[in-house]
Amino acid sequence: MKTCVLTIIALIAFAGNSILCRIALGDAQIDAAGFTVARLISAAIFLYFLVFFYKRTDESSLNYGSWWSSIMLFIYAICFSFAYLTLDTGTGALILFGSVQLCMLTMSKLSGERFSSLALIGLLTALFGFIYLVFPTLSTPSLIGFVLMSLSGVAWGLYTLAGKGAKQPSAETSMNFIRTLPLALIVLPFVDFSSVTTKGLIVAMISGIVTSGIGYIIWYKALPLLTGIQAAVSQLLVPVIAAIGGFLFLSEPISTRLIIASILILGGVLLVSLEKSKE
Repeated sequence: MKTCVLTIIALIAFAGNSILCRIALGDAQIDAAGFTVARLISAAIFLYFLVFFYKRTDESSLNYGSWWSSIMLFIYAICFSFAYLTLDTGTGALILFGSVQLCMLTMSKLSGERFSSLALIGLLTALFGFIYLVFPTLSTPSLIGFVLMSLSGVAWGLYTLAGKGAKQPSAETSMNFIRTLPLALIVLPFVDFSSVTTKGLIVAMISGIVTSGIGYIIWYKALPLLTGIQAAVSQLLVPVIAAIGGFLFLSEPISTRLIIASILILGGVLLVSLEKSKE
């Protein structure tokens, strides 16, 4: 139950991240570089004060996390923002989560994890439901958009796998974000400050503090409790959660296609959740 609750909360945060990014960039409230910089800096500052002041974490926690994880986190964030400038939501989601699946499942397999027949059936069922969900909005992607979103997916997959051994999720997530600051400063000169609005900045900060900072801590808490295939396939629920959020908060309609796709994805994730084999 603990694993299920933590995973669901993390996936809700991921869906919220996508919605916030679309709101900010779609309404031209901020440019892609500005959104990424504000998101990373706000998350790093918040987590620093949360972990090292409020929780009074020992200074040895400064050694948690890694530059590798931070670089992957930065690549995911910057490529994600710029890719959505040239991709529609459905196409972007397919490329992103397809890349995440390929990366995580390949790395898990190479590390020796065994996939049962039940888990593989669940994976195929969830993938079919996911493709069925996004298919109506698919369009031929721009080459640059495809490359950027693929890089984003691979980077997120590697960042996720790095968190499977997390012993101090709060400290590790905090230090990973803090180490992205030098990289964010490199992007700062490319921010179009004339396009940054108060609304865009607030949305980016919410994305950084809530759905990224807090959300990723929860994800790192859940990861050690999941197998590689469970961690990979469960993320296919994100588009479904985002669609439900659109219905609840934006009055977007619930279509028959969404209901069918949700049943397929949930069913597939349920089958994979029964997977007991470990690396």
